[in-house]
Amino acid sequence: MNNELVSIITPAFRVAPVIGETIQSVIAQTHANWEMLIADDCSPDDTRETVRQWTTNDSRIRLIALEQNGGPAAARNAALAEAHGRWIAFLDSDDLWLPTKLEKQIEFHKKSGAKLTMTGFRRISADGRTMGRYIDVPHRLDYRGLLGNTAIATSSVLIDSELAGPVRMKKTYYDDFACWLSLLKGGGYALGLQEDLMRYRVMGKSVSRNKRNSALQVWRAYREIEKLNVATSLWYFGQYAIRGLLKYQNF
Repeated sequence: MNNELVSIITPAFRVAPVIGETIQSVIAQTHANWEMLIADDCSPDDTRETVRQWTTNDSRIRLIALEQNGGPAAARNAALAEAHGRWIAFLDSDDLWLPTKLEKQIEFHKKSGAKLTMTGFRRISADGRTMGRYIDVPHRLDYRGLLGNTAIATSSVLIDSELAGPVRMKKTYYDDFACWLSLLKGGGYALGLQEDLMRYRVMGKSVSRNKRNSALQVWRAYREIEKLNVATSLWYFGQYAIRGLLKYQNF
């Protein structure tokens, strides 16, 4: 394990028009010790070829060409299996980092003692022309605090694998949320870096924009993965729903 290397985990599916901009945001990082592991989940468009072209120009970028479509969890796990860094960062294939994201977050994380850190961010429209308001993050979350919170944006996450141990995704709708819960369930905490360091692209057909289905999947996570009883699930779901409404009431 390389103690200063950041392994960037990027699942990709049908993102040929935007994946280049995502990669450019990584190349522009002031912290240059990284590897970007892009797992293409059998995209029907030119995503795989687009990524392959970038790999010829920068050896830090690696394409993992999956043989069958397995969804985001399988793609992330394929990338995680080939990661060599102490630091595990997640960047979805349509999102962007600001240039100092890794540098500032690693410095913050080293002083924190946290298993996981996340940063503030802004949403952008699919074409990148419209930028939303700044979305802040809680100072600290433990397992119970995370159950009722929508605070952790996947593309803002940095994990210290020396503290957290092996990182793997479960095959479930919200594989990222389930992963953060799993990391914190045995103890430890997540800390928020209150800086605007990421751009979350809102794609028109994004499954996460279907609020009814999202709510159902959160409920299933409580009951089927975390094994919470109905009363406890209702309590956390109420908190989750209120925070979600506040988070998304304005762009």
